[in-house]
Amino acid sequence: MKAKNIGSSFDDFLGEEALLDEATAVAVKRVIAWQIGQEMKAQNLTKTTMAKKMHTSRASLNRLLDATDTSLTLTTLSSAASVLGKKFRIELESA
Repeated sequence: MKAKNIGSSFDDFLGEEALLDEATAVAVKRVIAWQIGQEMKAQNLTKTTMAKKMHTSRASLNRLLDATDTSLTLTTLSSAASVLGKKFRIELESA
């Protein structure tokens, strides 16, 4: 006999505790930081070279690559994508 789920889902719990948006932002940022880092490796770009091509500081690039720092601007993200020969897409979807 299969046991029924008891209680709410983890997402429900995070939502009730007002943590879901923050957890989602951190998860998305980790993916973005990882993808940019992987593409930099694939293209043999150092942080210094990447920052110069983005016309920004290494500190700014480090914030972009910091998986836990969710405060990034769309301009910074767009610049990084452009330097890597990529584009990024943001979309809203139904909850």
